Amino acid sequence: MRVRSVALLVIILLLSGCAAVEPAATTTVTITGGLTTDPVDGGRPVVLVAAALGVPTEVFREAFSGVTPAGAGNDVSDERALANKAALLRVLAPYGISNGQLDAASNFYRYNGSAGESWPHEPATATVSNGVVTITNAGYGYSSAPTVTLSTGQTATATLAFGTDTATNGSIASITLD
Repeated sequence: MRVRSVALLVIILLLSGCAAVEPAATTTVTITGGLTTDPVDGGRPVVLVAAALGVPTEVFREAFSGVTPAGAGNDVSDERALANKAALLRVLAPYGISNGQLDAASNFYRYNGSAGESWPHEPATATVSNGVVTITNAGYGYSSAPTVTLSTGQTATATLAFGTDTATNGSIASITLD
């Protein structure tokens, strides 16, 4: 009896013009890169450190220009560390940046590139439905706009947001289909 009822329902639906609904095609969004630094910054994520401190990137670049960093894998002498800190704070203190704030931002983004490391970051994710991009996780730690590609071959442009909260600094603020 049950089989006959299901068969009858199918026939009625077909005769009434109802058709089975095809599932929507899934468009995959791939977000890659976004960890490029400006060549003038020597591999340092200056845009992220500056934003974490709440100062313009150019101000932090100016402050860092007075620093003599140690080579990769080398320790800085105490004397050089104090001189470097004084050079940084000479420029940053007028912006209200304390030694503690400088240490917190610098330590958060510290990494050893020669060991294959990168600064802390979380990849962003997004979905596309009916031509609308929805950012499902804005990520953080992007120092440059990542490449956004859809499984359809279409590309998109990401816009970044920077701020003092390291959990959202360098996150994707928007993605626009090209």
